[in-house]
Amino acid sequence: MGSPGLIKAIIFDLDNTLTDFMKMKSDAIHAAIDGMIDAGLALPRELVRSRIDAIYQEQGLEYQRVFDQLIESELGHIDPKILASGIVAYRRARESALVLYPHVQMTLLELTKRGIRLGVVSDAPRAQVWLRLCSLALQHVFDAVVTFEDTGERKPSPAPFREVLRRLGAEPEAALMVGDWAERDVVGARSLGMKTVFARYGDTFDTKESGADYDIDDVLEMVAIVDELNGVAGAGSPARARAPRSQEEDA
Repeated sequence: MGSPGLIKAIIFDLDNTLTDFMKMKSDAIHAAIDGMIDAGLALPRELVRSRIDAIYQEQGLEYQRVFDQLIESELGHIDPKILASGIVAYRRARESALVLYPHVQMTLLELTKRGIRLGVVSDAPRAQVWLRLCSLALQHVFDAVVTFEDTGERKPSPAPFREVLRRLGAEPEAALMVGDWAERDVVGARSLGMKTVFARYGDTFDTKESGADYDIDDVLEMVAIVDELNGVAGAGSPARARAPRSQEEDA
């Protein structure tokens, strides 16, 4: 079972923690708008973008019929040429823009070499999570992947965290959660007693106080954090992490 108190598992959020999802989404939407306008959608580019943003705001960023809804609302019917042009342009741009943050591959390799079990917990639909993992060549890296369909609940509910811990065979106190959304990733994981790491490099909310045990600006800092917590003698420090929160901070 290993020594008590050691970190045995690390759980990552996917979007904006391992990959820059918001940049990918923005690039793909811009390409889709250009494709639809080139195919005959006679609307100003800025207006189309605002309508798409409004649909995503209402339906969620994983909504799959955003272009159908846009075209039908503007034209009164779905023009197949405009729709197909938008979808093809979106998919091409998405594939080229979906990339890992710097040092993700190196970090995952170093953690695996240390015997750490790796997991992903995401609020995104199962199909979209696996499509992204496969596109990023990460489908064989993680020991457990938990998506929205696996519990029917979204973070910060403890259910997704509890499920990924179960699949990893790890107790909360032996696991670290890494995520970019403090109100979901940090709050949810801490509710179970997990240690938490805030991925400041992926923050889209200009978070001032994450409430996490550590804040990091580069995912590679995870290696130093794990080595520190596991008492690895003479461990190299590829990056410096913020000092862990004291008990007084939690009071």
